[in-house]
This record gives sequence, C-alpha cells and structure tokens, in this order.
Amino acid sequence: MGTVIGGGVFFKTASVVAANHSANMTLLAWVLGGLLTICAGLTSAELAAAIPRTGGAMRYLEYAYGKPVGFLMGWAQILVYYPANIAALSIIFGVQFVALFQLPAAWKLPVAILCGLSITGLNFLGAKVGGRVQSVALVFKLIPIAVIVILGLFAPATTHFAWWPIATGQHIGWGHAFSSSLLATMFAYDGWISIGNIAGEMKHPERDLPRAIVLGLAGITVIYTLVNLVFLRTLPINAIAVNQNAAADAAMQLFGQLGGKLVTIGILISVYGAINGYTLTGMRVPFAMAEEDSLPFSRYFRRLSRRTYVPFFAGSVQFGIALIMMILGSFDLLTDMLVFVMWVFNCLLFVAVFKLRHREPELVRPYRVPGYPVVPLVALLGGLFILVTTLVTEPGLATTGLALTLLGLPVYFWHQNHRQPTQKS
Repeated sequence: MGTVIGGGVFFKTASVVAANHSANMTLLAWVLGGLLTICAGLTSAELAAAIPRTGGAMRYLEYAYGKPVGFLMGWAQILVYYPANIAALSIIFGVQFVALFQLPAAWKLPVAILCGLSITGLNFLGAKVGGRVQSVALVFKLIPIAVIVILGLFAPATTHFAWWPIATGQHIGWGHAFSSSLLATMFAYDGWISIGNIAGEMKHPERDLPRAIVLGLAGITVIYTLVNLVFLRTLPINAIAVNQNAAADAAMQLFGQLGGKLVTIGILISVYGAINGYTLTGMRVPFAMAEEDSLPFSRYFRRLSRRTYVPFFAGSVQFGIALIMMILGSFDLLTDMLVFVMWVFNCLLFVAVFKLRHREPELVRPYRVPGYPVVPLVALLGGLFILVTTLVTEPGLATTGLALTLLGLPVYFWHQNHRQPTQKS
C-alpha cells in the first residue's frame, strides 16, 4: 500500500470534479479506477512471479517482446515518467506552499524549483539520507488521510447530493466526463505495478499474492473514495473543480484555521516524500541501464560520487528534465501525460500474459492470474479505454507523450550500431 498511497488523492479530486461536475460520478470514477487497478495488479503479478529479474516491468517486456521494447520502457521512465512526476508534484508543492503562507502567486514556480532541487540535493548526500526522508514522509502522509477520513465523516455535511442516477453537470457529455474522470484517478493509483515484486518473498504466492493484492488495493480504493466523499460533503462542487487547494480548503472548513493549516502541512510533507521517492528511484534507472551500456553516454550515467556512491550525473539529468517540465507544463498536463505513456506499457504487459501463456506454457509460474482470462482481459480493455479516450480528448498531450517515447527507438538502434564490438558481444 505504501507504494501507491501518495499525494495524488488530495489534488486529483479537482481534476475529476472539473471533468464531470457531479458528486456521484466522481465517487464512481474512484471506485472503478480502483477496480481497474486491482485487475491490473493481479495480471502483472504473474509476470513478476515468473520472471523475477532486477529491473521489474522493463525486464518483463524485454523477455516477452525483445530488447527494443524493454529499452523503450526504460527510456520512457527516464524521459517522461520520473521527471514528470517530480515536476508535477513540485508544482503542486509550490501551489500549496504559497496558499498556506499567503505568498504572492509569482512565488509558485520558484518554490516548486527549490523543492525539487532540495530533494535532489538531499539524495546526492547518499541513499541513506533519501531513505530516512522517505521513512519520515511515510508516517506523515498517512496522518492527514486518517484525520480527514475519520473526523470528516463524522462532521455534519454542509453540502448534499443524490447517489443515483449517475449524471454529469449541465452541458457535459457523459462519455467525455467519465473517460476524463477515470484518467484523472489513475495518477493517484500509480505504483501498483511494483506490488507483484513481493511474490519471491512468499511461501505460497499462488494463495497469498492475490489476497495481498486484492486486500491492499481494495483498501486503498476505499480510502480514496472516503477522502473524496469527505471533500464532497464539505465543499460545493464549484469550490472543488479546478481548485488544487481543495484539500486545504476542506481541512480549513472541517478543523478551523489552525487545524486546517496543520493538516495542510502534513499534506506538504506527504508530497515532499513522494517527490523524494521518485527522485531516489528515478536516478537509478539510467544508472542500471548504463551499467549494461544500453544508453548513449553510458560512461557518464554510470558514474558514482566517490563518497556517497550516488549516480550524480543521472540525478542531475533527471532534475534538468524535470526543471524544463516545471517551466513549460502544469500539474494536470504532466500527470495525464505520464499516465498515458505508462498505460501504453501496462497494456503491453497485459498482452504479454496471454502471449507467454501461449508461447511458453511450460514456464514455471509460482503464481497465476486468478479468473484467467477474464481478469487480464478486463485490465487490458480498461487500459485500452484510457488510451483511446485520451487520444480522442487530448490528442496533443497523447501525441507528445508518444513522440517522446518513440524517440527512444532511433536512439536505441543508433547506440547499438555505435557500441564497441566487445560491448556488443
């Protein structure tokens, strides 16, 4: 659960509500997003158990489709996924920080840049420092969620809404509203893909892994839905839509000025920890690929600092990309783009389950997807729905994400042709 729960639930509510202007569709989107995530987690876990290699999903794709596809996922993580997460969460940190301390709006970007830069600097001090920041943030990110859910549900509702029928706001198409709402929730559920990695630590993965996935992700779905229910009971729809301070506003409404500010500080620490997690993990992806000489300039990417053994060049490049994204992008644009790009690879993972069942029926599978082929088919259809609707509703965003990803193909083949003969062998 710790890899999934982050700051997304506090800020993506505004995007979901803006897409539909409907309380009941908002709750439906969070529930269905959770169910899709459960199917996705159950499906990808079969690959994690059958192909227990360092590198996770990148290695599963490489095994199923060949090195170029595995490289593309690593490339997308380097160029899009990790920098976009760092940039988007730094932007939201700046928004929340400026609102909390009532600073001029012009300070949002400088605060965001300082936030991302400070975390990169902390991680340059060593993996232990980054790990300690992560441990502290793990505690703090649960506190605001617990306070909002437990106390918020017992507070008198200031707004009321109908549970049925599921409808949208005026002049908003049902299909567009629903697809955009579902896409927005996916950022908050990000992190599920690593849940299958615990298969190797279980004595009975065929029994215990599906139970852990279902209970863990179902618990997160319930928590996210309850957090949104509190927001919808506390603030009117118009006060939530496109309001990235909705969580802070709801906290102020529920707990007063002081209590609201304390909850907001807890949310800020949660976001800081989430950025730290992406920074800590992200800089090691190009380092690992450079160790195999899979990247141009691998000799730079695999360099470690002498004292702290941190891949400082990889970390510097990662922050440089994130900095450009902070300047050019917005929270919703960046999160929607990274979700779209990663779900391209998620769909390839779901197809890989079918592909390997057919190609290698003798492959040892300590865990098999329960409900096969229905569960992986639901995950695949849900993923394709997200991709197709994003292409239709946000073609510029989707095209940019695909272009950045596919740019990796000429890079891969160019590098393969220019490697030293001894390295190729």
